[in-house]
Amino acid sequence: MELIQMAAKDCMLFKDINREEMSALLACLNLRVRSFSRNDIINMAGDPFEGIGVVIDGQVSVVKENVAGERIVFAILGRGELFGEMAAFTGAGKWPATILANTDCTVMYVPSEKLVGQCSRSCIAHRRLIMNMLGILSRKALTLNRQLEYLSIKSIRGRIACFLLEQYRKIGKTTFMLAMNRNEMADFLNVARPSLSREMSRMRDEGMIDFHRSSVRIKDLEALKTAAQGWN
Repeated sequence: MELIQMAAKDCMLFKDINREEMSALLACLNLRVRSFSRNDIINMAGDPFEGIGVVIDGQVSVVKENVAGERIVFAILGRGELFGEMAAFTGAGKWPATILANTDCTVMYVPSEKLVGQCSRSCIAHRRLIMNMLGILSRKALTLNRQLEYLSIKSIRGRIACFLLEQYRKIGKTTFMLAMNRNEMADFLNVARPSLSREMSRMRDEGMIDFHRSSVRIKDLEALKTAAQGWN
């Protein structure tokens, strides 16, 4: 329970809920906690839906295959982040995407009926929980729209440039660590892994960026902005 309490502090679903309210709320929610090893399939697309997942510890990926059999990474999630929240409100009863364990991880499942339906006690914390969920869904919709924008960019260089600029704007520094490795980045941008590496190497040779594993440094910000604008 202590681990769940600590993870809840980092989770937007439990925002503005104090410790006393949290203890009562966690008991009301009938939570289930499961542990997974790296590369485990946490949930498979098409399997029966078992509740909204909250990452307590570790990192997971949300992935799906398109009609051509290509894997697309929709999100890389860490501690306190959610998956399955869209499915909870559709009533489809099945997982719409596959959840993979990027590392050893622990996941907490919140029964969807506890968020979709009304609390029998009508407690303030439960109402706040539902409002937090609505905020999360709104932000998730914006994120999905952003990924569609990436997919609309025709060139690989344009996708890379836009992606790196977005990380720069989030962090506010020209040197940063990516939350995903090259394979995950290639899947997220929907490009072949060799093509991604080749284009990033060209951008490095041109003095635009430098990188080592997950560390990236933008050396020429204006050139990167030009690439983002001019390679669509």
